[in-house]
Amino acid sequence: MERNSLNSLGVYRRSLALRDMSEAVAAYFTQNREILSLRKIDSFRDDISKSLLADADLITKEVEQAALSNCPSVRMRSLSYVNIMTRNILAYCNGLERDGVKEKEYLNLLRKEIRIFRVSFKKWRKSLTNKND
Repeated sequence: MERNSLNSLGVYRRSLALRDMSEAVAAYFTQNREILSLRKIDSFRDDISKSLLADADLITKEVEQAALSNCPSVRMRSLSYVNIMTRNILAYCNGLERDGVKEKEYLNLLRKEIRIFRVSFKKWRKSLTNKND
């Protein structure tokens, strides 16, 4: 697959939507307004927000790497990594909720975005593993 055709890949578009949603949630819940520049972290929420941003960005990069790679082992490592990062983001939502976030509807929107991404990701992963056979 060529880099230009990534935008036609549904799972890649879903990863971008997930990244955008994660960025919005992180920006909303952080107390450090410089969090988007990934500078010094001051509080638990800031730490979670930073991790949320990093993992959502890594999901997009790993989907891109898996799509562009011709090596099955690189592809499988990226796919495995995406699974870990999606679980991490769900854990961050739980951490924010336990920290006393009152606006749970934002966390639920992010959880919904994760579910939508996972459905798309599983279909795409299955097509990749079938391609390797």
